[in-house]
Amino acid sequence: MRQASSTNFSVLIPARMASSRLPNKPLADIAGLPMVVRVAQRAMLSHARQVVVAADDDRIVAACAAHGVQALLTRQDHVSGSDRLAEACQLLGLSDEAVVVNVQGDEPLMEPSLIDQVAQLLSDRPEASMSTAAHPISQLADFSNPNVVKVVTDARQMALYFSRAPIPWWRDGQSATDPGGAPFTEVPSPAPLRHVGIYAYRAGFLAQFPQLPPAPIEQMESLEQLRALWHGHRIAVHTTEHAPGPGVDTPEDLQRVRALLGA
Repeated sequence: MRQASSTNFSVLIPARMASSRLPNKPLADIAGLPMVVRVAQRAMLSHARQVVVAADDDRIVAACAAHGVQALLTRQDHVSGSDRLAEACQLLGLSDEAVVVNVQGDEPLMEPSLIDQVAQLLSDRPEASMSTAAHPISQLADFSNPNVVKVVTDARQMALYFSRAPIPWWRDGQSATDPGGAPFTEVPSPAPLRHVGIYAYRAGFLAQFPQLPPAPIEQMESLEQLRALWHGHRIAVHTTEHAPGPGVDTPEDLQRVRALLGA
């Protein structure tokens, strides 16, 4: 049995209907339930005091209500999930010090224990504005893949940088026999870290974050968390041994998750 978390926190799940690769994604059926309901049910297995879906469409709210999941209707014009969660914090009347965990609405296999650990880490690190998670990369293809976001941390497990590039760059790992080919022939040791897209914030910071000007490095890498680092905020990183279950970005991802949950 998992040990209870000492942190009082809420889970908020941003969900929007628009998706270029998978239309109406929150309502996609997975083993008889809408995906957003599956995500919420996983989050309910954590020690969160409440789990709330922050939706942009009445159809999402209705689907959640039909399955006993609390949901709020938020504006449709939010640029990002963090903007949507900032509005949800206001609607819920959360205090500035309240800890909020952002679980993405397309992560129906998210580990409840990882939600607890990310929330606890933020509570334990008052100097951090955010916390997140990462796991070691074992496959060279993942290290080189720009769709796999990497993170480098300092000695206290605070994020130094996030990038789509293979970081840290392994100077002595380049192929001497094929300088024009792949930059590496194996994964560096110690293993680089793959970022996992789960975040904890304090509600006060979440309210301020959308007001921060976008950062040049954020726009270049297309990684919103770099805005926090650019403006001097710290991000604590929990390293977990294993990768969480796959998320759903494409129809192929959806079929994979359906097969896993259907089994």
